[in-house]
Parts: sequence; C-alpha cells; structure tokens
Amino acid sequence: MFIRNHPNSQVSRFFQKGFSEISEGIVGKALHALYVKDVIQLNTFYTNTLINMYSKFGSMKYAQHVFDNMLDRNDASWNNMMSGFVRVGWFQGAMKFFCHMFEYGVTPSSYVVASLVTACDRSGCMTKGALQIHGYVVKCGLMSNVFVGTSLLHFYGTHGSVFEVNKLFEEIEEPNIVSWTSLMVCYADNGHTKEVLNIYRHLRNNGLICNENTMATVIRTCGMFEDKTLGYHILGDVVKSGLDTSSVSVANSLISMFSNYDNVEEASVVFNNMKERDTISWNSIITATAHNGRFEESLGHFFWMRRTHTKTNYITISALLPACGSAQHLKWGRGLHGLIIKSGLESNVCVGNSLLSMYSQAGSCEDAEFVFHTMPERDLISWNSMMASHVEDGKHSHALQLLVDMLKTRMATNYITFTTALSACYNLEKLKIVHAFVIHFGVHYNAIIGNTLVTMYGKFGLMAEAQKVCKIMPERDVVTWNALIGGHADNKDPNAAIEAFNLLRREDLLSNYITIVNLLGACLSPDYLLKHGMPIHAHIVVAGFELNTYVQSSLITMYAQCGDLNASNYIFDVLANKNSSTWNAILSANAHYGPGEEALKFIARMRNDGVDLDQFSFSVALATIGNLTVLDEGQQLHSWIIKLGFESNEYVLNATMDMYGKCGEIDDVFRILPLPKSRSQRSWNILISALARHGFFRQATEAFHEMIDLGLRPDHVTFVSLLSACSHGGLVDEGLAYFASMTTEFGVPTAIEHCVCIIDLLGRSGRLAEAEAFVDSMPVQPNDLVWRSLLASCKIHGNLELGRKAADRLFELDSSDDSAYVLYSNVCASTQKWGDVENVRKQMESQSLKKKPACSWIKLKNKVTTFGMGDQFHPQTAQIYAKLEELRKMTRDEGYVPDTSYALQDTDDEQKEHNLWNHSERIALAFGLINSPEGSPIRIFKNLRVCGDCHSVFKLVSKTVGRKIIVRDSYRFHHFYGGNCSCSDYW
Repeated sequence: MFIRNHPNSQVSRFFQKGFSEISEGIVGKALHALYVKDVIQLNTFYTNTLINMYSKFGSMKYAQHVFDNMLDRNDASWNNMMSGFVRVGWFQGAMKFFCHMFEYGVTPSSYVVASLVTACDRSGCMTKGALQIHGYVVKCGLMSNVFVGTSLLHFYGTHGSVFEVNKLFEEIEEPNIVSWTSLMVCYADNGHTKEVLNIYRHLRNNGLICNENTMATVIRTCGMFEDKTLGYHILGDVVKSGLDTSSVSVANSLISMFSNYDNVEEASVVFNNMKERDTISWNSIITATAHNGRFEESLGHFFWMRRTHTKTNYITISALLPACGSAQHLKWGRGLHGLIIKSGLESNVCVGNSLLSMYSQAGSCEDAEFVFHTMPERDLISWNSMMASHVEDGKHSHALQLLVDMLKTRMATNYITFTTALSACYNLEKLKIVHAFVIHFGVHYNAIIGNTLVTMYGKFGLMAEAQKVCKIMPERDVVTWNALIGGHADNKDPNAAIEAFNLLRREDLLSNYITIVNLLGACLSPDYLLKHGMPIHAHIVVAGFELNTYVQSSLITMYAQCGDLNASNYIFDVLANKNSSTWNAILSANAHYGPGEEALKFIARMRNDGVDLDQFSFSVALATIGNLTVLDEGQQLHSWIIKLGFESNEYVLNATMDMYGKCGEIDDVFRILPLPKSRSQRSWNILISALARHGFFRQATEAFHEMIDLGLRPDHVTFVSLLSACSHGGLVDEGLAYFASMTTEFGVPTAIEHCVCIIDLLGRSGRLAEAEAFVDSMPVQPNDLVWRSLLASCKIHGNLELGRKAADRLFELDSSDDSAYVLYSNVCASTQKWGDVENVRKQMESQSLKKKPACSWIKLKNKVTTFGMGDQFHPQTAQIYAKLEELRKMTRDEGYVPDTSYALQDTDDEQKEHNLWNHSERIALAFGLINSPEGSPIRIFKNLRVCGDCHSVFKLVSKTVGRKIIVRDSYRFHHFYGGNCSCSDYW
C-alpha cells in the first residue's frame, strides 16, 4: 500500500511499530509533510489513523485539518475526532463538533454519544449539556446501549444523583461488568457503601466474573468500614481469583484499604511484593504512611520514588502534600510548593487543590486563599475545598458567598458542595436558602445531605423540620437517627429522643455508641434519671456497650447532670481501665455539678497517676479556677501549660485568657491575647466579655467593630457580652442599636440572655417604663432572670409598684425563690415601706426561707479568709476594727458623707452608718491593708452586689493609701485607684 511502502523509513516504521513510539517532532515534520503533499492519495483508513495519532499527541488543530480535507468519512472518522476532543480536554469543542454532525446529517453513534457525555462529566461546567444529551439519548432509544448507559451512569454518579443512577441502570438491557462497576463506583463515591457490597454479592452469586476495576472498587469500599473481618474476607476472594499483587490496580486498592485500617505494615508488605508498580502504587504507599502519621516514611518513599521511578508527576506531589498539613510540617509543605513552581506544576488543578488543602489543614487560611485566587483553573474540588477552609476557620459568611460565586460561574456542584454550605449556615434564614438550592439542584435525596439537614435544623431548634426531612428521605441509616436523637437531646426533649430511638429499632437498624451517647445526653435533670437515665443504663449493659469508653464517659456525665454525682464518682472508681476520656468526664462532672475544689483535686490525681492531660483537661481546670477566682492556682497551672507546650493550643489559650479575666488580671489577658488577625471568634468573645466585666466599655465596643472589620461574624455569645458592656456602661442608645442589628444585620436569633441584657440596660438608666414595655413585647417567653433584672432596677430607682409586679411574677414561677423575696424586701426598704418589709420577712419565715448572708473573702499568703457582716471571730479582730476606725476618719477628712439609704434597716442614721462600716467588704479591706505588703494591690471578692456607700469608701481609700483595690462582686469587677473606679460610678 502507498503509505506502508513509502520510501520514507520513518513513515513506514510509524505504521509497523505504532505511532505511540514516535516522537511528536518526527510526526510533525515527516508524516504531516507527506500528508500535505499526497493528501488525495490517502484513503479513509490512513486519514483516520492520522486523526487518532494527532489527538493522542494533543494536536487537535492538525487532526481537524485532516478531518476537514477528508473526501470520505466513516463512523471511525467522527468517533476519532470526538475521542480526540475529549482526550485533550476540549470539552466545549466536543459539544460544537456534536452539533456539526447534525449539520452534515450524520447520526451520532453510541460511541460518539458516550464520549460526549464523558466530556460533559470532565468539564465540570457542562451539566446542562449532559442533561440535553440525556434527552437526545432517550429520544433516539439509545438508553439500552451499554456504552451510552454506562457513561450516563458515571456522569450522574459524579454529581451525587444516586436516585437518577438507579433509574438509568434499570434501563440498560444487558449490563456488562463495566456497567455494574460504574454503578458500584457511584454508590461508593456517594457514601452508599453497603450497596457496593450487595452488588458484589449479586455478581458472585450469579457467576459473573469480576475484573480488576470491580475488585479494586470493592476493596476500596471495604476500607471505608471499621469491620476488618470483612476486608480480609474480600482479600481471600482476591487471592483465590489470582488478582492480588499480580494486578497493579488491585494491589493499589489493597494498600489503601490497609491504610484505612491503620495497618501500614500490611500495606508495606503488599507494596514490597508488587511485581510491577505504577505511579498510583507509589502514591498509595505515600498516602498510607502519611495518613497514619508516619510523615518521615512518606517523605522517604517520595525520595525513593524519585530515584527509582521516573514518572513522578503532579499526582505524586498531590498525594504527598496532605502529609504536610500541620503547623509542625508546614515548612516541608512550603518546600514542596517551591518544587512545584520549579517543575512548572503550579498550573495543574490537582496540585493547586492539594496545596489549598495543605494550607487549610495547617490553619494558614490566608495562604489557602492566595492559592485559590491565583489558580489559573479551578474545578469542583477547588471550590469545595475553599468553602470547607472558610467553614473550618469560622468564616461562615465567606463560605456562603463562595457558594454564590460558584453558582454564578455555572460550575457543577455535588453533595459535598451543599453539605459544606449547610454546615456554614449561621442562621435559620441562610439554612432555608441553601435548603432551597439543595432541592433546586436535585440532591435532596442524597443520604449525606439529608443527614446534614436533620443536624442543622436540630441545631436551630426546629425539630419539626428535622423530622420532616427525616420522613421524606428515601433511605435512613443509623447516622440519620443519631442526628435526630442528638437534635432532640440538644433541645432538651428526652421523650422525643427516646421515641426516635424506638423508631430506629423498628426499622431493624443497629444502634451504635453514638446513638447511646446522644440518648444519654438527653437526660438533663433529676426528673429524667428514673424515667429514662437508668433504663438506658440497663440497655447499655444488655447491648454490650458498657465497655465503650465514650459510653462510660457519657454515663458519668449523665448521672452528674441528673444530680447524682456520687453515682458518677462510683462508675469512675470501678472502671478497670481509665483513660483520658473518662478522666476528663469525671473532672468535668465535678467542675460543673460539684464543688470546684474537687475538680482541682482530680487534676492533682491525674498528675500523680501519670495521666496525660490534654486540651480538654486544661480547659476545664482553667474554667474551674476562674469560677473560684484562685489566681495563684491559675498562674501555677499556666506555668505547667507552658512547660508541656500547650500554650499555643487555641482552646487552652482561650481558657487561660478567660481565667485571667475572671480572676481580675485584665493585663494578663492582653499579654497573652493573639494578634487581631490570628484571633478566633471565641478569642474575640472572651476579650469583649473581659473588657465588659472590668469596666472598659468603650474598648469592648471597639473590639466588636474591629472583629467585624476583620470579617468574623458575631454570634450569640458575642452579643451577650457586648450588650452587657453597654448595660454596665450606661451606653443605652448604642446598646439598643446593637440589639436591633443583631437579627437584622447579623442574623443572630434573639435569645433570653439578650433580652435580660436589654431590660438591665433600660432599667439601670431609669427607663423603667420602656423596660416594662420591652418585657411585654419580647419574642421569647420571660423567665426568672427577666423579672429579677427588672426587680433589681426597681430597687435602684425606688419604683415600688413595678417592683411588686415583677416580684409577683417571680413568686408565680417559684414561690420558694429566696432571692425574689430579698430583692422585693430591698425595694420596699429603699422606699421606706417598713411594714411591707416585715410582711415579706414573715412570708419567708412561713416557708422556712432564709436570706443568703453577705460575705467577702480575700486571699493572702495562699490562704483564703472569709468575713461576714460585723464579723467578730477573726484572731485579728481588734486590729481590723482599729484599722476600720482609721479609714473612717481618713475618708471623713477627704469629704466622705455616709449614704444611709444603702442601710436597709428601720433604725436611726447613726446606727445605719455603723451598719455600713460593718459591711463584709470593708472588713476584708481592713484585713488586707494590715496583712499585705505596702503598695501591693488588694483583691477582694463578694458574693453579692457591692453597695453604693462602700463603693464611695473604696474610691477614697484607694486615693488616700495610694494602692490599687480590685473588688469583684456578683456582677463585675471594680478597679479602684487614685480616687476613681473603672466603672465610672455606673454599675
């Protein structure tokens, strides 16, 4: 034949050996020149071969030129061109070529249609095109074709439409092993792992021979299960079929499976015994070692690969980069980033995605954003990864904005996109919008999406919506029911949680330890212990969950929550194997539901028993110290934290800041506070709270605005601290403006805590009518905190009528609330209604209620000394009262005039003044001045609110003795120095 016998030896060798062995340069210079010269003499077979050759080299312009000059085209000509467009990534060109076929009256073959579907799949932005082709396929009756059906299976599987995949598969008349494998891949990629195994069993039962890709998919699926027995059973089938290390793809899947089982040794055995390795093999072993924390081994394999395997490419780098996703190993990641740039791989989308993921995992969100915005091309993974990075960094609004930007580009989405977007919804409005998108794009049938929706509606307290989502899901698994049970538990509805658990059992689903943990979390008070808590405990024993560490920890917590701390301690004491989880559970139980001192004793026991404290242990201990206000112990624990290297841990750092703030050391809060751009939302919340507590109200509002300017969204806690600062600082109009913007601008739902702050804000400033009107129009039901706050304001401003109304509401809620009687008695006393005062006291006596006695304490030389009103029992009593008399004369000389309105007794003025000087905080002050070094600050703590007259005395004493006095009452800190207080006399 002409070409085969052509004198040009290179052309002859081209057809004899195959063009895959010829360089592009030789083809371009020799064969193309020959074609241009003798184009008329080439028959269809050889022109088709030329088209195929050019497309394999990525030279589609040459292929198009050959195609356009062909005198006779057959199906192979059109097929080769379509295949070429798809191979080189000219997906839009493939679609235009498809339209070109219709213009010439050519009926596309099944092969062309299948190739075009593949083009739409790979493009990531031609979803509508694929849907139109699907319509064409149905119209032409090609759905029964195995190649077309399989390509559509893969497309819908990639986009998470499992429901559509099932319908498509049923329409394939004679599915082959490739079709079955595509269905399995779809199920595996969308989390339906059980279905993969069901298909595999079906294939084996029907005698169908599984190929390498089928077995590789099954093995990969087994790696997703915790059931190692199943994995080894499948391994037995692989060995029987002779596909173990003799098949590269099967061996690669085995390496990945063993990696998921945390068995790097087995993965290494498979890798070392492979007769042949490809790049995926190296990537798999690199991933296996990196995934199991063997970073040095993964790097060692990489260096070994570069010496022995020349085909190191972008996939290799992408497999290695995740191993560098930590602050410790980020320097290696930056080194690999340099190698990527040097190798010219930075434009590769897979490498860009791996870099983005690496920086995100290492907590370097700014670097991740830089990589994302400089990527020349982004795919679905790029967008999903960047969204996930924003969510992880707490920038939820950024994540949702990215979703909007993504939809504007018409980029294809999948279930991961919307799962991430749903988790970014920071208010109910955003959740409903994203839910609408989920329905619009047809992914609401996806099980993972459904589970996420159930979880998110539960988070916002809309359990009716969560149940509705649960009911319409085509298939519910244990994760679905766990999410529903957890939602009921979080919303304090144990009856509904138990009902959901019973429904789970009716569907013949096996519960797991997460189910039990969520159930136990629903038992929150003594009322539920006998009814639910103990029966659940019995079920745990019967079902064999009692040895599970998480269940043990949850049992300890449940009994403590239900008021039986002794049972919690007993469960812990009889545990044969105590680990950090159970230690933390008993530590937290004693910290929250018992004496705080006991929690600190557990910390000491943990140290003595050699138990490694983690971030949770330190956080609980620091919170306990903050509540007990024992600064010395807090400083000692902070030193230990630094010694063990936990000072940079975000949770421990925030807990340390909070501890110093509660112990009165605002300067130490600033000393360890991260730089603004490095602060998490919780760090900002703690800062605003500390500033508010210590009287720095303007700084608190400035911190809020700085936080907003940096792109962080305030949450429920942020506004509680901010509104509290406005309340204590008298910033009434500003506080009301912040409250209005909370829901309208920032989408934070109004909670009872915010309402209490507003009532306190209006009440302190004397705007009691507005406070009362606000109570009547509150979006949430008023509770005891609301009426107590209003009653306290009535005492300040002497409003007996409104005070009586607030007291009545408190008595209706709880007739045995001693604080309500005391507050109302004080209102009556402040308005000189002594008869009413006497009546209130008689009511208390009739119910055997006693007023909580005021006391103050001070810690000096590692010893806490407590004083009550008029205390006469201290060994230094004589010195203390002599010091008080000295202070009395000193303050009189500075112009002090006693305000006897704060002495709420029906006595003469002289006795009232005497009573004022017997207040516990003044006795503690005299004791502190006697026993502390000259010039050192004095810290006093009081269990009740400091009175106005004592406040005036402390200001004058701080000026006359030249010392800083810090007083923490039940509301806040007062920093007295030089005759002034940090609260500016407004508290």
